[in-house]
Amino acid sequence: MIEIADSRDLGEAVRRERRAQGLTQTNLADLSGVSLSFVLGLEHGKATAELGKALRVVQTLGMDVFCQRRG
Repeated sequence: MIEIADSRDLGEAVRRERRAQGLTQTNLADLSGVSLSFVLGLEHGKATAELGKALRVVQTLGMDVFCQRRG
């Protein structure tokens, strides 16, 4: 499990999984129904990336997002 503390962490997790699956950024954008520029921004840790679209990309990669209380 990867701890996601900020948008950069999420972007890095997406990039790693995309590469592990042998997908290009264009492939991922097409499969997720988002623009290439969105995938580029997400992977670079854009803090203002739209949450709904980001979750769609994550789900397209077969990843899950969990929230839990700290401490």
